[in-house]
Amino acid sequence: MGAFDVRDLIKVDAASATMADMAGADAARPTRVFHPLAERIAAMPVKPTLSPVMIEGFVRLFDVLAVVGVGGFVYWLYVAGNVESATTYQITIPLLAVGALGTFQALQLYHIGALRHFITMAVRLTAGWTTLFLITLAAFFFLKIGDQVSRVWLASLYAGGLGALLFERLCVTLGVRHLTRMGRLERRTAIVGGGEAGEALIKALEMQRDTGLRVCGVFDDRNDDRSPDLVAGYPKLGTIDDLVEFARRTKLDLVIFTLPISAEARLLTMLRKLWVLPIDIRLSAHMSKLRFRPRSYSYIGAVPVLDVFDRPIADWDIVVKFLFDKVVGTLALIALSPLMIATAIAIKLDSKGPVLFRQKRYGFNNELIEVFKFRSLYHEMSDFAASKQVTKDDPRVTRVGRFIRKTSIDELPQLFNVVLKGDLSLVGPRPHAIHAKASDRAYEQVVDGYFARHKVKPGITGWAQVNGWRGETDTEDKIQRRVEHDLYYIENWSVLLDIYILVKTPLSLMTKNENAY
Repeated sequence: MGAFDVRDLIKVDAASATMADMAGADAARPTRVFHPLAERIAAMPVKPTLSPVMIEGFVRLFDVLAVVGVGGFVYWLYVAGNVESATTYQITIPLLAVGALGTFQALQLYHIGALRHFITMAVRLTAGWTTLFLITLAAFFFLKIGDQVSRVWLASLYAGGLGALLFERLCVTLGVRHLTRMGRLERRTAIVGGGEAGEALIKALEMQRDTGLRVCGVFDDRNDDRSPDLVAGYPKLGTIDDLVEFARRTKLDLVIFTLPISAEARLLTMLRKLWVLPIDIRLSAHMSKLRFRPRSYSYIGAVPVLDVFDRPIADWDIVVKFLFDKVVGTLALIALSPLMIATAIAIKLDSKGPVLFRQKRYGFNNELIEVFKFRSLYHEMSDFAASKQVTKDDPRVTRVGRFIRKTSIDELPQLFNVVLKGDLSLVGPRPHAIHAKASDRAYEQVVDGYFARHKVKPGITGWAQVNGWRGETDTEDKIQRRVEHDLYYIENWSVLLDIYILVKTPLSLMTKNENAY
């Protein structure tokens, strides 16, 4: 198996589950020390996982290609040139492809669990394809157009289409099973809340087939008999503060709360700490006596959960934004290369030192990234930690530096981060320096939930920048307003919003640059 089981790493005895009391520690500190087993799990290499939603989308595409391909091939092989009009065929083939999508969706043949079991899937697919063809024949009869369609073509399309679909699904099944064995389809999950509720949830999840869940451990703020050190064989790895740091260090996809809805105050306290993470958060409802309408729930297998937070820009949105960044970023890099070359020459002639300036900043999920900028300060006065913000008439800024900072030309090398390194997007919350402060206080101390802006990849420009919140953040209000705009962007992202921000950025540089020095 490519995946691991936490229970394989521990010995089920009291000594292995004993943990130090770490109440009151700083959750944002990167050197936080917690449960030794949590340290081991966080240090283990994690293979990139694939979204089941994307795999299901590709299978839909393969189904359409199979139906259209077989229909078109049989038409070219037998019918082409022998009929006066091809209109009926041109309408029938795409309608059959769309009908197949609807039929297979109704039969739940796109769920990742169904894709793992070929025999069961093949029976249902055959039944669905046959039913779809019977409906097609009935439509031809009632529309009185049966004489306009070759019976040989219909029979060949039915048999050939079924064969192509079954072969395609066999390949998909083999591929999905391989990815499952490699651990590429698992969802790394943490359970919040121990005791009977946590144990019941874990056992219910383990009874489900093909959920892809991999429980990494249990986290609970309680340290009494209600929350033992082992829950259904899984170790309690720490508190909610520990969970935040654990999710920072290792890839975590899902957090499930087992707390009752009646524990409102406790839930809100925990969610206030966790909502900054780029993960899905669910509230277990399998033991709740309060029942909602079935459509109010989402399900993990047959276990009902309530959706609390969803990871922003997930599944196909990630692919769309990735392609947008690469294509538009490459075009921008080519178009702006003359300006970048001229800027590099001006910097070199103006003062001694390198043309580019590299600085560590916070990226996605608080990961440290190194961003490129044109050097705008005298080299001997460079502030790599950004411990002191650049102010108006700052003597550290060169003559060329004043112009390129005012016009944001100094940010253009970050296109290399977008196109080559992939740790920046064209549009997103601006990456802040790791020691940046407002009124001598760290940003995360000024703004509650500051790190929520790191739930998506940072960008060269963003919603805050085009609304005038760029440049120096010398007051707490400025950083508060910038973060508010960043969070608005995260919650309302779309490709159209990215395009709007990119188009508006040059205009905002000319009209809203009073804070840029």
